[in-house]
Amino acid sequence: MEGPSTSLRMTVYASLLAALIAAGAYLALPIGPVPIVLQNFFVFLSGLLLGPRWGAASVGVYLMAGALGLPVFAGGIGGIGRFAGPTGGYLLGYLPAVYVIGWISKKSKGRGALDVLAMVCGSIVIYTCGISWLKILSGMTLAKTLAVGMYPFILGDGLKIAAAVPIVKALRPIIRTSIGPNHHTDIYENH
Repeated sequence: MEGPSTSLRMTVYASLLAALIAAGAYLALPIGPVPIVLQNFFVFLSGLLLGPRWGAASVGVYLMAGALGLPVFAGGIGGIGRFAGPTGGYLLGYLPAVYVIGWISKKSKGRGALDVLAMVCGSIVIYTCGISWLKILSGMTLAKTLAVGMYPFILGDGLKIAAAVPIVKALRPIIRTSIGPNHHTDIYENH
């Protein structure tokens, strides 16, 4: 059970990662209806570092901030209407993806190969949600939807996954130390 101090620290970490997800949206390269962004990199980190519950809280704060109109989505845009646009499925896909990443990572007990698997599974969730919505919205064929909504991003996602592994390896001990050895959060439980 978390004490007030641990909850406060985890809230700070979740807020920091929500801010980083927003910052990742500003680094957008428009290449079509779906831009290349760093948002999913920070979603990966949220799941790996905070676990399923706190990672979902982080992404939830980010999505809520955007829905309320703060300019945190790609291109510095906000508003609930973004969920109805071509990137809406990807945005909504971040929530189940971070949960899946956090859950697998929690089970992996810090093993790098399983963290990579967690991020690959999270990417599959994001692509499934994003491509499904993009296909419905645009009326494109599945082949065309994949060509504009997935294929251009696979290499970049591979690079993001490769970059996340050493970052997580460096930051996990810091987070564990900051919450204390006697506190248990969902990222450290071994069941």
